[in-house]
Amino acid sequence: MPEPAWRTLFRDRDFLRLWTAGFCIFVVRWVETLAVGVFAYNATGSAFIVALLTMLRLLPMGLFGAFLGAVAERMDRRRALLLIILSQMVTSAAIAALALADAVAVWHLAVASFMNGIAWASDNPVRRAMIGQVAGPARMGPAMSVDVATSNGSRVLGPTLGGVLLASVGLDGAFLLGALLYAPAVVAVLRLPPAPTRIEAGRASVLASIAEGFGFVRREPRLVGALLVTLLFNLFGWPFTSMIPVIGQDRLGLGPTGIGVLASIDGIGAFAGAVTIALFAQPTQYKAIYLGGITLYFAMLAAFALATDPVLAGLALLLTGVGGAGFAIMQPTLVFLATPPEMRSRVLGLLSVCIGLGPIGFLSLGLLAEWFGAPAATAATGLAGLAALAATRRWWRHI
Repeated sequence: MPEPAWRTLFRDRDFLRLWTAGFCIFVVRWVETLAVGVFAYNATGSAFIVALLTMLRLLPMGLFGAFLGAVAERMDRRRALLLIILSQMVTSAAIAALALADAVAVWHLAVASFMNGIAWASDNPVRRAMIGQVAGPARMGPAMSVDVATSNGSRVLGPTLGGVLLASVGLDGAFLLGALLYAPAVVAVLRLPPAPTRIEAGRASVLASIAEGFGFVRREPRLVGALLVTLLFNLFGWPFTSMIPVIGQDRLGLGPTGIGVLASIDGIGAFAGAVTIALFAQPTQYKAIYLGGITLYFAMLAAFALATDPVLAGLALLLTGVGGAGFAIMQPTLVFLATPPEMRSRVLGLLSVCIGLGPIGFLSLGLLAEWFGAPAATAATGLAGLAALAATRRWWRHI
């Protein structure tokens, strides 16, 4: 009986180094996202500002995702990943210093969110493309399952740490921890072998490479469908996470620690879902997992918004995590498998663009929350996502 693919991955030193770097990045991301959301809401009382700060982490994907994908093919990806992590470390350290001096303002957090968003936009065409090279097509599904399980495990640890640190130490503690956690990621990346470019810099301009990537996607129905579903998720699904601190505080009556625990629950569901997929999913099931995951996510985020009891709200978040895991694992996996090696960074950059259009959803949800309240706005967004998914079947049925 052949050995499970996930076991062989954990004996691969380069995969372990990329996994370590990803784990550190993920934990910091969720620590800081929770801390920023709670701090900003207490400072301004505005659900719109909370959504705006989360939106700024996604905006660079829409603005720069295609560009970063084309540039990544011309660089040593190890060097690019190292520069990305160092930039995030400096940003976290700067906010920690401002918070220690009691000089931090919401606009500082907005700048930090945007800077970290630039790094996030590079994750698919740089780090995940490197994972794909290490794993190969046969192990891509399990590799993404492990990566997403790690991301969602960090969503259990990160918000809980963020809430505890914010309540006991303050914003400076959350960002100082973030700066320190980047150190193991730097060490892991330094131990990776060089990842040389696939494309000679003089072969074509960056803009020509981007145009070639767009042209390839238009000719491949599987990619059109996969990217469309990604777009729907980021317009109607993901924005609801910015409302968890607001709903947790105003509707469920929770404090910072309770909000941190609440925000971590969907990570528990996502971790369990990702582990299950890593162990049991077969390639013939990838489409069903992708579409079933986003459907469950939309339905359960509406249920969370309408819940009046913390236990019921937590159960709904647990199930959003399960659905989100199926979606998040299959999103890069389906794109990777449908794309030839020489085009993968560019197409993964376009995937980042689709993710980066999510700020439209965050902005819309923030405005709706200001007008109608966070629960009603969040529930309406989930139901709108289900309707949009049904209306676009003619495109995603080709996945």
